[in-house]
Amino acid sequence: LFFFFLQTVNEMPVSWMRGHEGAISSLSIHSSGSYAISTSSDTAQLWNLDTFQRKRKLNVRQSVGIQKVFFLPHSNTILSCFSDDSIFAWESDTLFCKYQLPVPQDGPRIYYRAFAVTQDGKTLAAAGRSNLVHLWCLDSRQLLRVIQMPPKVKTVRFVDFLPDSFDGGSNQILGVLSQDDVLRFINIQSCKQFFEIGSHEDAITLAAICPKGHHIVAVMDSGALRIYDVRSLTPEISKPPQPLLKQVTKGKSSEGSCLKMKVYAGAGQHVKTSGRRIQSKVLPSAVSTLDDKENDLPNGLNKKRLQVLLRAFGEYPAKYRMFIWRSLLHLPENHAAFSSLTDKGLHSAYVCLQEHYPIKSHKLQRGLQRVLSALAHWAAVFGETDYLPLLAFPFVKLFQNNPLICFEVVATVIVNWCQHWFEYFPNPPLNVLSLAENVLAHHDKELLQHFVACGVTSQMYAWPLLETLFSEVLMTEEWLKLFDNVFSNHPSFLLMAVVAYVTCCRAPLLLCTDKKDFEYFFHHQNSLDISAMLKETYRLMDSTPADIQPSSVLSDFEPLTQGQYPIFNKYPTFIVEYQSQERERIRQQEVEYLRERQEVQELHAEAVRQQAEFEAWYKQQELLLQGEEQRRRILQEEESKLAQQRARWVSLHLLDFLLMTYFNFAVSHTLTVQLT
Repeated sequence: LFFFFLQTVNEMPVSWMRGHEGAISSLSIHSSGSYAISTSSDTAQLWNLDTFQRKRKLNVRQSVGIQKVFFLPHSNTILSCFSDDSIFAWESDTLFCKYQLPVPQDGPRIYYRAFAVTQDGKTLAAAGRSNLVHLWCLDSRQLLRVIQMPPKVKTVRFVDFLPDSFDGGSNQILGVLSQDDVLRFINIQSCKQFFEIGSHEDAITLAAICPKGHHIVAVMDSGALRIYDVRSLTPEISKPPQPLLKQVTKGKSSEGSCLKMKVYAGAGQHVKTSGRRIQSKVLPSAVSTLDDKENDLPNGLNKKRLQVLLRAFGEYPAKYRMFIWRSLLHLPENHAAFSSLTDKGLHSAYVCLQEHYPIKSHKLQRGLQRVLSALAHWAAVFGETDYLPLLAFPFVKLFQNNPLICFEVVATVIVNWCQHWFEYFPNPPLNVLSLAENVLAHHDKELLQHFVACGVTSQMYAWPLLETLFSEVLMTEEWLKLFDNVFSNHPSFLLMAVVAYVTCCRAPLLLCTDKKDFEYFFHHQNSLDISAMLKETYRLMDSTPADIQPSSVLSDFEPLTQGQYPIFNKYPTFIVEYQSQERERIRQQEVEYLRERQEVQELHAEAVRQQAEFEAWYKQQELLLQGEEQRRRILQEEESKLAQQRARWVSLHLLDFLLMTYFNFAVSHTLTVQLT
């Protein structure tokens, strides 16, 4: 048997792979989109989706069948589950066995048939011909918990975790579809059932949960396809986390002033006590103004409180970072407006994006192409901006599973943190770069004089950092930490971060004298303490005189509008229109050239075909002439042979005649003599 992949644009097959003798029971795709595992009862095969070639093959004994083989989320670990309840973990690159989960010896055998893993890849749920569900901790490789379903459940056919936006991938809600065709959702910690869908009369055959956990798709026994909204089924799902900053209030029996305490909304930690007094860190009195209405954010957050936490800890918790970013940026989530942009298809400027910006992951390539096309349809200047892919790529990689959020984050960054960037388009924003240079001149004249002496301008030391948003010079964790602070401050913070990066790297920069060394430095990662850089950025924000403060030129943060996206026309439209027309003219010329080349190729092919036909006809005529000559030569030889045979036959007849004449004469002479 074989399976094939379809292209989502035109629904045409991209490739098909053969190799299974039996029916394929499951298919697992790696999070990078580069590999896939197909599973049948007798074998599992690892495929390279970049080349559509088989990379590895797993065979088993006929007595031990394969139940399921799949990738763990966001890792290179492959989990293989067999019919004897044995579970192995393998390294996908080498197929080295990392570990095996012990087969439970206590209690009746379950005969695993259904499996599910949390989004963080730490918990495995396994069930089968029993009303028991086993929960395995993959870090400790131990059986974590056994959940017993209601007595009416005899067999579990399907399990899957319900994702939550605020659990950081450690999903707590498990969906269990049993033989009674009812899909129950339970909390694996409290074993409390939240809700169920389906019934004996309205049976569910198959089910699937969307990656965001917002919808459940069920295939009914009647053939109907139903889509359920999870938020309408239960209010317990996707609740926002508790505020990160909590205030200790005065109790009835307590005295003294009200204290402030920093609390992370995360897992609790055991506190070791000792005889010594434990010092507590009290936040400054500025916290008393945290409840200002203008600082309120969506989902119950407060910007001032978040800023206080950020100054204290340097970054937001990774578990809540995306949630905090969406609140800080006030993303409107205009689904209809975004759909109208994406419905226009790929923009002509980004049809051949992979030729200029090749990305190994096809999923990321398509995601970047889609977001850039939507931006170009939103504002024409973004179809002509060469550095836009560099600016957008970090966010595409971060929000690759949610193109709407990705688009709105990039659009918000452009509107607020890229102010005045396009006034001198297609040239770099010299007005913005001069702001950074003025700050550098005030705080580090020696370094600026060194730049001037080496012929290094702000287009060489500041613009590479801005057009890539530091993605070329910082590692992922450093970049996330930087943008925690960027999104929490005034748009001028990004320019101050550029100056801080340069001043923090002044020692190696003062040793450089060649322009190529400067270019290399600002396009590659360097040994930099990101915490020191952020500290320097805040120092620059506080100590820079008001007359050269970038905040005096840049406007305050302005979120995207609800319903429809705002008009973006802060660029020289005539230049963009001219470039667009030129690009369209060049594209038409390319199309015309390709058409003419196609016609020439067709004419050349026709000429080659006719030449081949003529040569074949000529050779055929030569063969016919050669055959005719050979036939004539054979006829001549045959006629010569016949002539020789005729001459010999005539001579033989003449000899016979002479002999007969002589014999008759002799006989007559003899008779005459006798008569005489």
